[in-house]
Amino acid sequence: MMRGTAWIAAFALSTAAILRAECFPFDKAPQHVGEIVCIRGRVLKVSASASGTLYLNFCENFLNCPFTVVVLPAHLEEIGDVRSLQDHEIEIDGLVKPYNGHPEILLVESSQLHGEGTSHIPPLPKNYDVSIHGKFSAGSAFARKPKRSKRKLVQAEEDDPFRDPATPE
Repeated sequence: MMRGTAWIAAFALSTAAILRAECFPFDKAPQHVGEIVCIRGRVLKVSASASGTLYLNFCENFLNCPFTVVVLPAHLEEIGDVRSLQDHEIEIDGLVKPYNGHPEILLVESSQLHGEGTSHIPPLPKNYDVSIHGKFSAGSAFARKPKRSKRKLVQAEEDDPFRDPATPE
């Protein structure tokens, strides 16, 4: 029984090695849309959107870049602080999908990453808050919002050119 288990484990490892044998450069990603492949390249910049989504960009200008890695805020805690991957050569496994005509791979777990600097991605800092666009803050979930002023509303009604002063309200 032990030999059968060892054989299965060896087969699985060799199959994984064969599947990872070819890793395409990031500029070839558009040719592999719809496929589960390995893409490699140097992360030149890690940027964040207003919603807290992080993008691993392989070009200085992401608009002209043929490929991007996307990390949603919901996956950051499991993956770690991917900002540490900037200026590192990485390989990522996953499904290349088009988003607005732009090929990307969605990074959902750290096991998709291989290469320099990916063996230990540091955890997110304790005070990291994605809800405020990747800035550091202890923050408060229940902060009071300032009340709206009624002064402008009253003044707008008085200045209404269509209002007939002869008609009572």
